[in-house]
Amino acid sequence: MAEQKKLGLPSVIATGVGLIVATCTLLSIGQGSSALGLPFIFTMCIACAFNILTALSICELNALMPNLTGGLAQFTLASCGPFVTIITNMGGFICCQLILGSSEAAMFGNTLSEVFPQIPIPSYMWTIGLIWILFVINLFGVDMFAKIQNFVAFGLIGSLVVMGILGCIKVNPSTVVEQPLVLYEKFTDTFSLLGLAFFLFLGIEFVVPIAQNVKNARRNVPLGMVLGLVIICVMQIFMIIGFSFYTPWDTLATTTVPHILYGTALLGKAGTIWMTVVSLLAVISTLNTSMFGVSQLCAGMSKIGLLPGFFQRKTPAGSPFIGLILVAVVQTLINATGLSSSDSIVFIINTGCTFWIVCYIMVHIDVISLRKQLPKAPRTFKLPLGLLIPVAGIAGNVFMIWNVEPDFTTKMQIYGVFGAVSLVLAVYAFFWCKYKIKRPMFKPYAIKEVMAMDTDLYQIRHYPAIAEKLHLEAEPDVVPVAADTNTGTRPEQ
Repeated sequence: MAEQKKLGLPSVIATGVGLIVATCTLLSIGQGSSALGLPFIFTMCIACAFNILTALSICELNALMPNLTGGLAQFTLASCGPFVTIITNMGGFICCQLILGSSEAAMFGNTLSEVFPQIPIPSYMWTIGLIWILFVINLFGVDMFAKIQNFVAFGLIGSLVVMGILGCIKVNPSTVVEQPLVLYEKFTDTFSLLGLAFFLFLGIEFVVPIAQNVKNARRNVPLGMVLGLVIICVMQIFMIIGFSFYTPWDTLATTTVPHILYGTALLGKAGTIWMTVVSLLAVISTLNTSMFGVSQLCAGMSKIGLLPGFFQRKTPAGSPFIGLILVAVVQTLINATGLSSSDSIVFIINTGCTFWIVCYIMVHIDVISLRKQLPKAPRTFKLPLGLLIPVAGIAGNVFMIWNVEPDFTTKMQIYGVFGAVSLVLAVYAFFWCKYKIKRPMFKPYAIKEVMAMDTDLYQIRHYPAIAEKLHLEAEPDVVPVAADTNTGTRPEQ
């Protein structure tokens, strides 16, 4: 009997929100609003709109190839072949999340060290403890992940919405500051921070690897992704308006904890404690989603032959534990060496964002490519207006990359690191394609094959040695089926 699906619409929203809303994004909200004032809301809404375009493209791809565990990797494999898939997904998601997740985890230790200075525990020890606690929790599978994620994510968003609304209505008039609400000299200045604003919405695609565990995925996955982005945007609008009333712009520009500064000005000590709890919830939510999502993505890429087979090993609860170990070990090492708290972390984050945005460009390219390859294939969700949305998405994402950093010299350094890492991944992809899987590097896989790869039956038939080690037992009747591209119909399952 097939495993019962346990994630509903709230869990889909929580997963997307959980990765996006982090202490780094709260810091970015403060930096953006201190530079532009309230017009940063306009900049942020543009960035949110481009991310919604990406989410819609992801929804069409997921409708064409539903319930796949490898996320965006399988879409790119069917449109551009294994070489491009390895570079974009390993660089943009796995490597990027290992680094960005480490920096986010460091915020947990830093916050506790500031709140409890009397406890002689180094900040990195708090961080490492959290990493391994979440590692153990995720070993218990998707049900435990959902319970933790739903509680943390909705507690986080609820707190920020309430605090934002309290600031908007000036609940504490005695501490309201008088300052200009518009800080830019000319309207085009609002576009200079699009890269920063784009960072506030990165990560909604991590919903895709859990789609196979979602009830009524055809409805809940696209709806949850779009609702998650809209909810985040509304919450951030409230926070920016609240900042304008309670935090001086010059102070907001220099602080590393703008949300705590705001909470203190709004509600005094109670606000400090409340926003400290929000910080901790943000870290736990982001790290939990990152750990679960990366492990699922590694397992999915292993199934389609782009990573070693041992990434498919699972706990009795069905959690791919090798990927979890990878995340926990790498993030532990990064935090133990102090890299995640160094001055270069902002540079690392911007570099990671560049990889991430390139992956978003590939999403739109995948839509265009598969529309051309399979024009008659049925899609339960299809973008309106022809190819206008993916083309607009590509243009917007390229613009975001150009605005990832306002300083030209630093921007060129980011591009240099991006190129170097891409070159290393390209070498790996070349040897993996040529000598391991022995497939043409740029020849797309047939959709039917990509979908079949996601089943245990395919692994048993094509990789018997790996299947035996994984103790796979397939049910021949439970196999994903793609559309009949000749007739434009989808066979009955």
